[in-house]
Amino acid sequence: MNPVVIAVAITGSVPRKKDNPAGPTTPAEQIEAPHPAFEAGAALVHIHVRNDDESPSSDPARFAAVQEGIARHCPGMIIQFSTGGRGRDQAARGSSLFLKPDMASLSTGSVNFPTIVYENHPALVDDLATKMRDNAILPEIEIFDLSHIHAARRLVDAGLMNERPHVQFVMGVKNAIPAEEHLLEILLAETKRVLPHATWTAAGIGRNQSVVMDWGLARGADAVRTGLEDNVRLSKDRLAASNAELVAAAAETVRRHGRTVATTAEARRILGLRPAGAA
Repeated sequence: MNPVVIAVAITGSVPRKKDNPAGPTTPAEQIEAPHPAFEAGAALVHIHVRNDDESPSSDPARFAAVQEGIARHCPGMIIQFSTGGRGRDQAARGSSLFLKPDMASLSTGSVNFPTIVYENHPALVDDLATKMRDNAILPEIEIFDLSHIHAARRLVDAGLMNERPHVQFVMGVKNAIPAEEHLLEILLAETKRVLPHATWTAAGIGRNQSVVMDWGLARGADAVRTGLEDNVRLSKDRLAASNAELVAAAAETVRRHGRTVATTAEARRILGLRPAGAA
């Protein structure tokens, strides 16, 4: 039945507002939130941590607390740290990778966002990739531009990454890749040419989430992504009550495409990760 990994990105990129929930932000909330999403079918959780004022944090102690809590309450769930740069000091973006999460996000090039330049200097990219390699962490390559696929290939050729990263096409961020189906075709074809052994997914931002999920599943995606980081609505007129509600909707979409929701063990096999608890 070709199982599909459901990834949940639990915490939004902006502080929560009354009409725009950002999801859990404190370590306690971030430990609690993945469990209902896990029970709804999520096998992978993407983690940002926050300071007490809800600004982005690079504090390894917060990453460690969330990692330990999720591992305890959601046995086998794949834990992925963000190394993203919004609101974080560039030099600190890889400061928690010594904790050896299963996965970490890796943007391989810079891109314009709605109000900032998301800067990923080549030296920083090399440093993050080196830390991931040295700590046996699987990179998730965040593709915001076609050139980022080729930048990932250069990391492979330099020995900083193996031939089987996980690739995520991020579609619908203003000033980056629009959420247009023919662009996914181009990105996927180029990835299969340049990184033929990679697994892949496509993430739609905001109102694009469900349609991009459909496009990816129709093309055999290995995973889908949902969660309050990307999208707060189940429909035009209905806010999602939780990450778990978004995961349940994603699971239904997976089944509608004739596929099954991957267990944590299946997800680890699909992504080439060691079994939970293995050294």
